[in-house]
Amino acid sequence: MTLVRFRPDVDYPAIPRRFSDMIDEFFNSSLSLGDQTGFVPGIDITEDEKQYSIHVTLPGMQKENIHIDLNDRVITVSGERQQETEDKNVKYHLVESRYGKFERSFTLPENVDPDSLDAKYEDGMLKLSVKKSEKTLSKQIQVK
Repeated sequence: MTLVRFRPDVDYPAIPRRFSDMIDEFFNSSLSLGDQTGFVPGIDITEDEKQYSIHVTLPGMQKENIHIDLNDRVITVSGERQQETEDKNVKYHLVESRYGKFERSFTLPENVDPDSLDAKYEDGMLKLSVKKSEKTLSKQIQVK
């Protein structure tokens, strides 16, 4: 008989190694973004020295079905990815695409110019960008 070293992260990935991992897993699964069987678009957020960018993956959607709202530094992207009507003569063997309504919100930092918000949609990718403001809302206060 051969002994094999126990590796909990490989052999039992569902078992957390630390208590804090267990708590994180509980809250991440309990407070997930909507129904996991529904459509939840992927998001990438980046920053450079001039602007913030948000890329939202929306494959197969028409730009008319995408809504973007800006309210008090909160950008909300919402819409609905609709499934094509089923043809009775077509037999589906596998459907992994997700459909349904979605809504994702992001709070912008204080150092942005909300009037510079720009949105472009092409090839299934929504690209939002907002320029950084020259004004800084932080300053050092001297104690008197």
